[in-house]
Amino acid sequence: MTEATGVGACFGEPNAPFLAARPVRDARFSVTRLQCRLGGALDRLVSLPADDAYFLMFYFKDVMHCDVAPDGRDGEIQQYRQGSICLVDLAYGASVRLVSDLDSLAFHLPRALFREVAEFSHAPRAAGLRCRRGETDDVMLNLAQALLPHFGKNGSEPGPVLQHIAVAICAHLLHSYPDRPAAAGHPTLSVWQEKAAKDFMIEHWNEAFSLTAAAAATNLPERDFVERFASVTGQTPQQWLMRYRIGRAKRYLIDDGGSLADIAARCGFADEAGFIEAFCETTGVIPSVWRRRWLQ
Repeated sequence: MTEATGVGACFGEPNAPFLAARPVRDARFSVTRLQCRLGGALDRLVSLPADDAYFLMFYFKDVMHCDVAPDGRDGEIQQYRQGSICLVDLAYGASVRLVSDLDSLAFHLPRALFREVAEFSHAPRAAGLRCRRGETDDVMLNLAQALLPHFGKNGSEPGPVLQHIAVAICAHLLHSYPDRPAAAGHPTLSVWQEKAAKDFMIEHWNEAFSLTAAAAATNLPERDFVERFASVTGQTPQQWLMRYRIGRAKRYLIDDGGSLADIAARCGFADEAGFIEAFCETTGVIPSVWRRRWLQ
C-alpha cells in the first residue's frame, strides 16, 4: 500500500474506492470499500505486506476465508459473520485466502496513529491491540455505516467528519481491545478458542444452554474455560452473552417497533420483567426510555 492508494490492490481490486486522512497530526488513516466478487473462481489469495500498523476488516455480509501461513499452508476455513470484525497486527504481514465473495470495509491503522489519538483524546494508552477474529462489534457497525456515504472520488479532500470518525474508531479499539499480557504461568484462550466459544454462544444466543456445551467448543473443561475466558475478555461467559443479547434487543427496539414482551421472548428472556431488569443493569435505563432517546 502506498500513500496514494488504499488496500484494494492487495485484494485484487486496484480501483476500489478509499478514503484517507491525517486525523490528528502526521499518522495516516485509510479505509477502503471492498466488494470482491470471485466470479466463478474457487478462491482468491490476499497478501498484505509487513508494516508497523494494524489491519482491521469490518464485514457487511457473512464471508468465508482462511489464514495462509508463511510456508503457504492454508489454515482451517472460518466463517466471519455480518457485523463482525477481524483485527490483525501487520508486523510480519498477513495472508488470507477468500473462498466466498467479500463485502467489507478495510482499515489500515498505523501504530503511530494510536499513539496520537491517545494523546489527543481520553482514549487509554496501550502497548498493543489484541488480535480479533470474527468479533461482533456494534460500535464498529455504527461507525462503518456512518462512513459509507463518504465514499466517492479517490484522492478527494477528506472533510472533518472523516477525521472525527477516524479518531472515534481508534479510540474505540484502544478502549475495547487492548492487549492484556497473560500473567506468568496463567494459561489463556487462543484466538481460535475464543472465536469458537463466541461462535457457539452466538449460534445459541437466545436459547438455554450449559457452560459445559460452550466449553466443549474450546476442548476445555468448564472451569478452565470460564477462567481463561474471563482472563482474555475481562468478562465471564455469562456477562459476555448478556451483553450480546442486550445488543440484539437494541436492534429490535430500533428496527421492529415490537412490544417489550415480544422482544424479551425473541432474546431468550423468561419474561418481560426479567428482560427489563437485565437491560437496565447493562445500559442504566429501561428499554422504553432507551428506545425513546434513540428515536428522538
